[in-house]
Amino acid sequence: MWLPIPPDEIDGLPEGPDYRFWNGGEDFPADPADCAFYVVPYMKPSPLCVRPMGRMSNVQVVQTLSAGIDHVEPGLGRLAAGVRLCNARGVHEASTGELTLALILASLRGIPDFVRAQDRGEWLGGFRPALADKNVLIVGYGSIGEAIEDRLVPFEVARVARVARSERTTARGPVHPLTELPALLPEADVVILSTPLSETTRGLAGADFLSRMKDGALLVNVARGPVVDTKALLAELETGRITAALDVTDPEPLAREHPLWRAPGVLISPHVGGPTSAFLPRAKRLLVDQLNRYVNREPLRNVILTTGASTG
Repeated sequence: MWLPIPPDEIDGLPEGPDYRFWNGGEDFPADPADCAFYVVPYMKPSPLCVRPMGRMSNVQVVQTLSAGIDHVEPGLGRLAAGVRLCNARGVHEASTGELTLALILASLRGIPDFVRAQDRGEWLGGFRPALADKNVLIVGYGSIGEAIEDRLVPFEVARVARVARSERTTARGPVHPLTELPALLPEADVVILSTPLSETTRGLAGADFLSRMKDGALLVNVARGPVVDTKALLAELETGRITAALDVTDPEPLAREHPLWRAPGVLISPHVGGPTSAFLPRAKRLLVDQLNRYVNREPLRNVILTTGASTG
């Protein structure tokens, strides 16, 4: 079992397996061919994460510590059939939900302007938009989308509309399919992207999507950078018609000279939705649960796909 957290720092791991610590170092902790359960290092670049996968001829489970799996997808073709890929549902909802609300409130209430004014010793008053009474659209209504809505409720928003890949009904109301997104965009004051990155969602927020957003609307991206067409977003931001708050960008990280840094009406945080003090205890609980399930031959949680299985 390869773990990116030292095994002696995780209480409750099942006895029996041989645990090895590897968090992306140059040297592997053992022969990758002997690894049965690979927990992918967190917040490491894709080439590093997939580097051992081609030699993991006996691996049975690949477990990410992120909600997204796009960083390990390049390595899946190197694995034998029957390997289960699991994500970290349940680990990042609290942190990402918090940051989403922080980005929305900071953008609407002008916190970046206040910080700059403080540096100048300037008292910058005036009226600002409130989150109260706004229509909010969440694009990507999985567990993180649900966590975001949980945190929106106390702020007296007028309405929350929800969009996911397929239509369904929840206790809070309907979830619309992606096909209804064009009709929902013009009604939203705040559009939140929390969808996984896939071939369907890559470039989803392109020129057509952005042009349908209402004047003065705020786009918030806590998903993946390539969900937004950066060139199209820059064109809209330059007009001043919409604003944006981005925890993720394309490319990432942004080069110092990238025009997105200086675009009007944009707030950028450096992909910090997940790495907070809430991460480690939740990650450890997930690993203890998954590894006990694996050892006891119980169904694993959060299985996203199985290699070699038909997607028919």
